[in-house]
Amino acid sequence: MKIRVSAVQYHLHTIRSFEEFASQCEHYIKTAQEFGSEFVLFPEFFTTQLLSIGSEQGTSLTINELPGFTEQYKMLFSNFAKDTKMHIIGGTHVINRDGRLYNAAHLFYPDGRIEEQAKLHITPTEVHEWNMSPGEGLRVFDTDKGRIAILTCYDIEFPEIVRMAKAKGADVIFCPSCTDDRHGFHRVRYTSHARAIENQVYVVVTGTIGSLPTVDFMRANIGQAAVITPNDIPFPPKGIMVEGELNDDMIVTADLDLSLLYEVRERGSVTTWRDRRTDLYVDWEKENIEG
Repeated sequence: MKIRVSAVQYHLHTIRSFEEFASQCEHYIKTAQEFGSEFVLFPEFFTTQLLSIGSEQGTSLTINELPGFTEQYKMLFSNFAKDTKMHIIGGTHVINRDGRLYNAAHLFYPDGRIEEQAKLHITPTEVHEWNMSPGEGLRVFDTDKGRIAILTCYDIEFPEIVRMAKAKGADVIFCPSCTDDRHGFHRVRYTSHARAIENQVYVVVTGTIGSLPTVDFMRANIGQAAVITPNDIPFPPKGIMVEGELNDDMIVTADLDLSLLYEVRERGSVTTWRDRRTDLYVDWEKENIEG
């Protein structure tokens, strides 16, 4: 089975209304639709652009106000998914649940369903500056094109959680990201390659670009979309199926052949998933079955 995916290098800039935000999102959605994509990935924290609108009094909005846009955001992206028949990973959006803030990824299905995966590992900035809480559990999502997982930015830097996602049957990991310097960008990029090799899965990653001068901690962004593969003969030698131009406003698209994953897991040059030493460390596949 093949899946066509697009990933958006979302350009953050100051806007004056929700309608401007909607129009920009629609541009990317229509582009992915024209490419015949079945999945489209937006980056982490891209909805912070809404904070640049400011209040009616002309004051700046803070992260605590972002959940106030949740219903508009959900309606917008749910309609996009239903109208285009695409699965949309709507980046992440900050939600308020029982008085606590969560950085939650949203999956919008073509049939109108909306699922969430809160970020599980949160950065010091998210903790100390934005008072966010970590998600409580890993989910995988069934689609008519296969099983996927959504792990946000810092999450991809933890081998255990991706191994759990693979044990639960995920063949594609979508990783919305937001990084403000080259160190952070390369941490996410390099570990995305590591996770693809370790688990013999595809990783689709993207990030924000541009800047929001009036939004704290969103003034600098370095981003690049990429579709990353295992490093074996059926795939590109560098494990990169496609990548964007660093910090350009653009969208990248590629076809993921799931049958190649099954092939390399069985008879690849190396069989990293099959060769796990579960006598030495936890067998997440067994844990998943028994759980």
